[in-house]
Amino acid sequence: MNSQLADRKFIIMGIVAFIGIVYMFRLFYLQLIDDSLKLDAKNQAFRYVTQYPPRGYIFDRKGKLLVYNDAAYDLMVLPKQVKDIDTMELCRILDIDRQSFIHRMKKAIEKPNSPRKPSIFEKQISAETYAALQEKLYRLKGFYVQSRTLRKYPFPIAAHLLGYVGEVDKTITDANLYYKEGDYIGISGMEKSYEEELRGKKGVRIMMVDVHNREKGSYMNGIYDTLSVPGEGLTCTLDRDLQIYGEQLLQNKIGSVVAIEPSTGEILALVTSPSYDPNLLVGRARSKNYAKLALDTLAVPLFNRALMATYPPGSTFKLIDALIAQNEGVLSPETSYPCARGYPPLGGKPKCHPHFSPIALYESISHSCNSYYSYVFKSIIDNKKYHSTVEGFEAWRNYALSFGIGRKLNSDLPNELRGSLPTVNYYNKVFGKGAWKSSTIISLGIGQAELGITPLQNANAVTIIANRGYYYIPHIVKAINNNPNDPKLKRFKEKHYTLVTDTTYFNNVIRGMAFTVENGTAASVKIKDIPTCAKTGTAQNPHGKDHSVFVAFAPKDNPKIAVAVLVENAGFGSTWAAPIASLMIEKYIRGYITRPDMEKRMLEGNLIKNVIKEQTKEQNTD
Repeated sequence: MNSQLADRKFIIMGIVAFIGIVYMFRLFYLQLIDDSLKLDAKNQAFRYVTQYPPRGYIFDRKGKLLVYNDAAYDLMVLPKQVKDIDTMELCRILDIDRQSFIHRMKKAIEKPNSPRKPSIFEKQISAETYAALQEKLYRLKGFYVQSRTLRKYPFPIAAHLLGYVGEVDKTITDANLYYKEGDYIGISGMEKSYEEELRGKKGVRIMMVDVHNREKGSYMNGIYDTLSVPGEGLTCTLDRDLQIYGEQLLQNKIGSVVAIEPSTGEILALVTSPSYDPNLLVGRARSKNYAKLALDTLAVPLFNRALMATYPPGSTFKLIDALIAQNEGVLSPETSYPCARGYPPLGGKPKCHPHFSPIALYESISHSCNSYYSYVFKSIIDNKKYHSTVEGFEAWRNYALSFGIGRKLNSDLPNELRGSLPTVNYYNKVFGKGAWKSSTIISLGIGQAELGITPLQNANAVTIIANRGYYYIPHIVKAINNNPNDPKLKRFKEKHYTLVTDTTYFNNVIRGMAFTVENGTAASVKIKDIPTCAKTGTAQNPHGKDHSVFVAFAPKDNPKIAVAVLVENAGFGSTWAAPIASLMIEKYIRGYITRPDMEKRMLEGNLIKNVIKEQTKEQNTD
């Protein structure tokens, strides 16, 4: 009896255990396998389509269109759904071979992708290819087309300033959850600086599809869709016509032009040459075109010289030294120094060009006397109120910093460099502590030696003089979504003052700059009825012919434009840089040119061949 009870007990326990196993298996099936099947069914019934917003348009200061969007399409693939497709037909439409097809399918399945998630199979297909695909999609199960936009430029100008858009990489997707593989982001210029404003916000549409891979409308009439938000439009400070003209004047030359409106700090033109057509870095040809541009190591068209190239300012820096010396009480309009075609205490070095001697402040600017500014620099460093050369040098250096020299101006354009302003530590390393004095570094007084500034900094410095002591941070955006008071633009409304605050000192320098145009080194570029203040410069170049430099603003009172021009390997400032700046000023203020001969010479001038020849010769020598 006990044996029978025991047997029944084991039988009952076995039945209970079996039932438990059945329930557990059923639960496993419902939770994992069935959910997976449901997910597959759901994925086959629904298509989650990202709605990419159009990037914001960019306009110039007068409302003229600079950047807009054009329709483009990406061919997407969901590998889990790809079954019995006409591979040869798809390859024919896309103009790819079977090996490319297999490679792309493997890539769509491998991490970080997934067979259950859509990924890009072919990006930025043309409207013609899109039309051909639409007719065949019912036979290409697992494939669908997603709308995108591409940037377009109605005028092939301002490539470095506007920037370009490119596909995100893993470092970006890992750092910012907004971006997914296949998304695009601003890589340079305004596209990078104002990415958050321009990109907008993505949305999602849930589409129903049938067994033939055809869309059958929105799920639940779109109540679960999220709308994309278009990017905000930007009003640029750029004057399109002036930018076009500047690029024409610098064609076949190496250098840059920066023009600023002094009363606002708005950049009117930012030209760097050689440049490129921004349309080259759009669409499927972008990678190939970028590689070609990057391989051009002689002209270097991708290099933004206006923000990233540093040059000795040459004689244009004498204006700042004149302001510092007046503020230090060691210079007045009547102060005169001799010139024996150079700085006499150093045996006529730095050298100077012929002019009458001695001269006072105004003539020293208009005739650009090197000897005069060697004395001026020495008087600043050796000022009796300082106890040492180091102390005097530090004072001079702090003045220069306040003019935006040797530091970033914090513009809204990326990749701006600080330039070069030597330090006490630098000279201690080069000459030894206590082993250098004002005469050792005298070339700083004429804008040479270790001094290096960007064309943007030089334009900002002349803007400070035009404003009699202050500047607004140079910037390229005037309004966001037609709102000039957007909080992001607030920092561009603040005045920044230099350590020279007395407007009398600025007026003295400006008078000398006016003399430069009236009867000095820039007399050849005088503009009738437009009072212009200017300074010529020649920047020493150890790799060939000197650089031609020129800064100017006009009109003298209530100036509308300040310009800095640098043309590499072009010689004296009055030869090339001055005419280009003068033409830019007349074009902006008057709207037309009254000196056709000068314009013709600048437009047709070709200096780039000689520069490249010198660079090639130098490379071969190395």
